[in-house]
This record gives sequence, C-alpha cells and structure tokens, in this order.
Amino acid sequence: MDQFPTMGIPDTGDTAWMLISAALVLLMTPGLAFFYGGMVRAKSVLNMIMMSISSMGVVTVLWVLYGYSLAFGNDVGNLFGDPTQFWGLKGLIGGNASAEVIADPAAGVEAAEAVTIPLVGTMPATVFVAFQLMFAILTVALISGAVADRMKFGGWLLFAGLWATFVYFPVAHWVFSFDGVTAETGGWIANKLAAIDFAGGTAVHINAGTAGLVLAIILGKRKGWPTTPMRPHNLPFVMLGAGLLWFGWYGFNAGSATASGGLAGSTFVTTTVATAAAMLAWLLTERIRDGKGTSLGAASGIVAGLVAITPSCSSVNVLGALVIGACAGVLCALAVGLKYKLGYDDSLDVVGVHLVGGLVGTLLVGLVAAPETGAGVAGLFYGGGFDQLWRQAVGAGAVLIYCAIATAILAFVVKFTVGLRLAEEDEAAGADEAEHAESSYDFAAVGGSSVLGRHGAEE
Repeated sequence: MDQFPTMGIPDTGDTAWMLISAALVLLMTPGLAFFYGGMVRAKSVLNMIMMSISSMGVVTVLWVLYGYSLAFGNDVGNLFGDPTQFWGLKGLIGGNASAEVIADPAAGVEAAEAVTIPLVGTMPATVFVAFQLMFAILTVALISGAVADRMKFGGWLLFAGLWATFVYFPVAHWVFSFDGVTAETGGWIANKLAAIDFAGGTAVHINAGTAGLVLAIILGKRKGWPTTPMRPHNLPFVMLGAGLLWFGWYGFNAGSATASGGLAGSTFVTTTVATAAAMLAWLLTERIRDGKGTSLGAASGIVAGLVAITPSCSSVNVLGALVIGACAGVLCALAVGLKYKLGYDDSLDVVGVHLVGGLVGTLLVGLVAAPETGAGVAGLFYGGGFDQLWRQAVGAGAVLIYCAIATAILAFVVKFTVGLRLAEEDEAAGADEAEHAESSYDFAAVGGSSVLGRHGAEE
C-alpha cells in the first residue's frame, strides 16, 4: 500500500484540535528547558536551556528535508521509511480546501468543483507533519539532561542531528504508524508486533533515556561528582518547567488521538489521573525514605507520571491510570538513586525518570489494559493472559537495544571529530561562559563576594 496521503477536504474541528496540540507539544520544549535549567548550577543554566532550544532548530530543518519521510514514508525493510518520498515535504503542501459550491441560478451562483488538499486521516498532511515534528524536537532535547555541565555545545549540535537521523526517525517509523496510511506497510512495532505505544513510551522516553545513559557513560562524570554538592540553583524554575510540561502534555497524549473526539477526552483524563498519582507517590516515597517531601520531588513525580502514562493513556481506565501513576512515582523515585550505586553520572535523572518511567508505562499495558477502552486489548489483570505483556516487552527491548548500540556509535563519531567534552578549566568556569560567553545572572558585589555566592547557590 502506498503511504502517500489521500486527497480531500479536512475536518475543521479535527484540524483545529491538532494545530492546538502541535503548539502544546512545542511548548513542552521550553518547559523542559526551564525544568532542566533550574536543576543545574547557576554557571551552566544558559547552556542547559540552549541545549533544549537548539534542538528546535536542528530537528526542524532535518525533519522537513528528510526526517518526516524517514519516519512516515513507504516502508523499507521494516527499518525506516523511504527518505526520498517526501523529501522537502514534496506533495504535501497544498492550498485551501473548500467544499463544492452548489449551483443556485436564482442567486447567480454556478456550480464549482471541490478543492481538495493532501490529507492524513481527517487533517491536512501539513498539520500531521507539524504535530510529529514537535515529538522529534522534544525527544532530542530530553537527552541533554543526562550530560549537563560538561558537554561541548558544538558536539551537542552534531550529536543531536546524527541521533535524530539514525535513531529517532527510524524508531518513529517502527512505532508511530497512522491507521489508514501506514498500517499495511510500515510500523512493525505497532502493526506487526501489535505492541501498544499510543504517544511515545518507546520512541520518545525509552529512546531518550537509553541515549542519555549511554552518552553519560561515554562522556564521563562531572568533576567532583558525587562528592561535591551540585544542587539545583533555582527550584522555582524547576516547578515552572514541570507545570509547563504537564500543560503541554495534553497535546502530546490527547493530541495523539489525531481527532477531537471521545478518545482525546479519555486520554486527557487518564493522563491527569496518572500524573497526580505519581506526584503523590513520589512525595510519599521521599517522606518514608528521607523524612520530608520536596518541591523537586513533586516536580519529578509529575514528569514521571506523564512519562509512564504516555504509552498507555488510550488503553487503560481510571483505575489502571492510578496504578501506573503510583508505580511510576515510587519506582522512578527509587531509580534516581541507582546512579550513585552504579557509578554513572546522569546529571538530571533522565535515566531514572524517562527510561524507567517509559519501561513502567509500556510494560504495565500488558497488565492493566482494559478491554472497554478504545484499544480493545485486555491485560493480564483483565483476563487477557500474558499475550500483550510479551508484545510490550519485545517492543521496549528492541528500541532499547537498537538505541544503545546506535547512540554509542554516534557518540564516538562525535568524540573523535568535533569532541564531546569541555576542557577541564572550561567545566570549572562553567559552560555558560565557556560555550556562550554569557552569564545567566549579573550579580552586584557585596563585601567581596557576589549576592549569589553569599547565599551558597553558586558552586
């Protein structure tokens, strides 16, 4: 089956919802920039924000040239889409669509043919292109949290472009098939394996989390880690970022329904429920373990819940969403401590939140998928046996293994070309000054030390 879009007249309601959803998902990247930026030390906050924002530039250019075609073009060996099919979005850009004008001689109106444009489902193809672009941007940006404080900005830009091309675009082809367009020829995880990943638990979160782990290991630990305190410099930034991520995530999950109907409504609810449960579960875990719940824990719990419900929001009921959120909150809160035991420096817990959260949400579909939902799949707890669970595990494992191998290769390519790591003196001075010749804060000297230094935030 050829995956070239059909020609027709778009549904205006669906089109409006998908335009809004695309904008919401784009907002998640600045939200992530604040979330990550607040978690680093003051001398690296601009660099951290730039790593997120720069992905908007790198990925967009590659996406419109060949990325969309690699992800949604005709299938090539179950690996990727035909990169030439939609090169430069050829054949997808269309004019305004209009319904046929009915002749009305009394009013002097003659009949005219309907004007049609390329469609994906019920929306203009260009809207679907834009919506999926925002997923690609965010996925690349997520990786940056694992390498905060120590990666060259030029090395990051090169890595981002290579990783999007050789990892994200092909994996998106495996996962994000679109019914009626790619279902017969592409997307082996979704269509042949029949694993459920509604909005990106594998392609986005397991993918980014695995890449963050591999890149952090190859890059090495920050100077002084873990003995030197490296506390978040601005927790209000972190909370703001978490709030923006939660807000934008409705476009991410409910927008993946690709229509403004009942499925969008149900995913909106399950997303909210799981996120709330995860935040409370993370805080409870902190309370039991450390004696107090923290604002950083609340923000991290929010993101963990959003991550975990992403693959499953269309296939679980409210009880399932509560289970997934609670499990994600507890397990991710515990997982962030693994880096100290295993010795890898995942600066901002990309592994603990995104890799672990993505695995939790993807695998739990096999347990709590409810048959009354639109997915029509029953998990183990609903009498479906282990059938869906093994499918989820194979899909998650395939993405994890491929991403780990490909990321390692690409990281070494960057390392031996433009370089990966900042020089030791630049890392000590801070990535903001070393890479951008800027400072995020201009502090007045008081008594021989900066205001920031007197309050102990600068390290």
